[in-house]
Amino acid sequence: MRTLTAEQVRQQLEEEQKQLNIVDVREDEEVAEGKIPDAIHIPLGSIEDRKEELDKAKEYIMVCRSGGRSGRASEFLESEGYNVINMEGGMLAWEGKTDK
Repeated sequence: MRTLTAEQVRQQLEEEQKQLNIVDVREDEEVAEGKIPDAIHIPLGSIEDRKEELDKAKEYIMVCRSGGRSGRASEFLESEGYNVINMEGGMLAWEGKTDK
């Protein structure tokens, strides 16, 4: 499984002005505290049912609170043929902008 640090993701978003496809797999109440701008929210428990919302031709960065749940989501989606990267450290390591 490929990984990026929270800092690498922040640099790509802010410095390189890249459009990234970020999927936040935390629960609703966690996301309500703030998420990476433009991140798609699909709770981990819904990934299997909602995977069709994702495009296999795109690359997705998976995010959770600390990196564990997003790692599980990454493993599952990778096994289904999706191109995914896990953000190490999750939102605990995130120092970039957030939306509420």
